[in-house]
Amino acid sequence: MKEEEVNRCQIQEWYPKFKSVTIRTLVHELPESFVEYLLDDSGPFLLPVSVSNDDALPNRIHNPYEEEDYQVSEGSGDEAEHVTPPSFPELELKIKESIESLGGAVFPKLNWTAPKDSAWISTSGTLRCTSFSEIALLLRSSDSLVHDLCHAYDSCSDKTLSRPPSFFLALRKWYPSLRPEMEFRCFVRGQCLVGISQREVTTFYPALCEKKNDLEVLIREFFENNVRQKFESENYTFDVYVTRDERIKILDFNPWGAFTLPLLFTWEELEQELEEAGDDVDFRIVDSQCAVRPGLKTAVPYDYLDTSPGSGWDQVLRNADEELWQQTHSPEAGA
Repeated sequence: MKEEEVNRCQIQEWYPKFKSVTIRTLVHELPESFVEYLLDDSGPFLLPVSVSNDDALPNRIHNPYEEEDYQVSEGSGDEAEHVTPPSFPELELKIKESIESLGGAVFPKLNWTAPKDSAWISTSGTLRCTSFSEIALLLRSSDSLVHDLCHAYDSCSDKTLSRPPSFFLALRKWYPSLRPEMEFRCFVRGQCLVGISQREVTTFYPALCEKKNDLEVLIREFFENNVRQKFESENYTFDVYVTRDERIKILDFNPWGAFTLPLLFTWEELEQELEEAGDDVDFRIVDSQCAVRPGLKTAVPYDYLDTSPGSGWDQVLRNADEELWQQTHSPEAGA
């Protein structure tokens, strides 16, 4: 994998080309001071001060009895230094305008990654945000964003950078009624669509068994008409969502291999077995309760798990495969 292939998967790079077939998004370049704030773990956890008085988080409402929460002891005796929460007024006002423009609610992501692992800390348990403070809380609490900030190029054979020259915050319009069973990951090798996988592999959705053939036709046609000639990499993956009226929306692009999860495939299958498949596309879904992949029930974003040989998640996936084999070949399963 090359640096240029990773760079093409940044949302600020691919969004302009696919604007008409994806979710409406507004992108802001982040000031370096905000990037440093996201990486700073040397002091107390402080959210930025809201300059627009649009702070939705209860813990940002100050009163004199809480001032001690912002004091840290230093030196000897009774000396103490007052810690001032950071402030990013220009960025906050731009984000406020974008949220209003996108209907009042958004979900955030950086160049590549969304802070899915910190969704638990929000009041809704999702990535839905209506204010700058909520966005800052999710970003500041996410461990997975360290990938974007420090390790985006670690798997590149021609690595020359440790981080991109600029970071961007993408605000995507929030849709409350998206159905997880209608998300699919598509695998492209040599500019040919070789595999499609159900993206939410921890649940069995019976309706997918009936719709599988029709969905494959829709996704293949969409790839040929809207993606193949526009995305410049030879090998990559892209995620799509199929709407109720059978329109397809691109959700994301990811590099081939490395931190991208192959879901119901293995990278060995995708690189070797599917190479000989010709024009056929291997479309895999969770087709029974026994085929659920419990090992993938994780708060870490699917896109950036380290599944390389010897990693912890590599062993988890192997264990999940063994468990699935035992379930499907046991006497109770009718094998």
